[in-house]
Amino acid sequence: MLLVVVWIVVAVLVLAVLGGLLHGLLGAFQRLGREVDAFGRELGPVLELARDSAERAARLRADQEDAG
Repeated sequence: MLLVVVWIVVAVLVLAVLGGLLHGLLGAFQRLGREVDAFGRELGPVLELARDSAERAARLRADQEDAG
């Protein structure tokens, strides 16, 4: 009888530990998603500047080829 109680206690403790780990992992993934979104918002203007610079360079290169 005592052995059954011990196994039940062990099972409950294992479930509690696994639940805590799962809770922590889910929270970490949510934080990671928020960080990725914030990084995308911060990087947006830089990407626009890079695209504009690339387009301007392509136009200049095309103008030089037309002139030369």
